[in-house]
Amino acid sequence: MKCPFCGHAETQVVETRVSEDGDFVRRRRQCAACEKRFTTYERPDVNFPVVVKKDGSRADFDSTKVRASMMLALRKRPVSAEQTDKALLRIEQELLSSARREIDSKQVGELVMRELKSLDKVAYVRFASVYRSFEDIDEFRQLLRDI
Repeated sequence: MKCPFCGHAETQVVETRVSEDGDFVRRRRQCAACEKRFTTYERPDVNFPVVVKKDGSRADFDSTKVRASMMLALRKRPVSAEQTDKALLRIEQELLSSARREIDSKQVGELVMRELKSLDKVAYVRFASVYRSFEDIDEFRQLLRDI
């Protein structure tokens, strides 16, 4: 790896540590020329499927958008940030493990609804009422009966 200080091409790894959760590897390196040390992080390079929206347009999967919609549904609900992070991680892992190149936005919404249902019923109803765009009260009643 090239030294960020002097640009020399030879650096040596002097220390390697795996993060607590095992998601990345931290490496301390030292330049062979200037002897300065720097840190690099090694993470897996994975691609989420492209999200196909209702209108047929395509967009990259954006976990910040999913988190924002979950947080809106969970507003003022007794669900910790850690629980929300774990739910988002489960959604991301499912998308990655699907090995699909594209996924319908409807399927992403269903994954979010499944996670919200297990976290908090009120948040689930909030999200579902916006996401499913109920046409009449009977559809909404059916959702409530289902939970």
